[in-house]
Amino acid sequence: MKTTIEIENLKCHGCANTISKGISAMEGVNNVIVDHETSSVTIEYDGNNERMDEFAEKLRSLGYPKAGENSTGRKIKSYVSCAIGRIDSNKNK
Repeated sequence: MKTTIEIENLKCHGCANTISKGISAMEGVNNVIVDHETSSVTIEYDGNNERMDEFAEKLRSLGYPKAGENSTGRKIKSYVSCAIGRIDSNKNK
């Protein structure tokens, strides 16, 4: 199956790296596509069950809530997640 979620706080490749890593670590996830232009995340996964709520909760915990669900705390969390994503992507170069 595949689902797409529009998110808040997506700023750069560091954010995208954190999102990709976090969602990819979830059971049954096959592919994660982060689209900066639309501020969305498309997730391809095994099974026939809709998992949007589960994925949305993971994104929220990383600081990237669904569009319209932002808060100051989530914005701050996204800056930390972004920095970690940048560090991780630089390690892999």
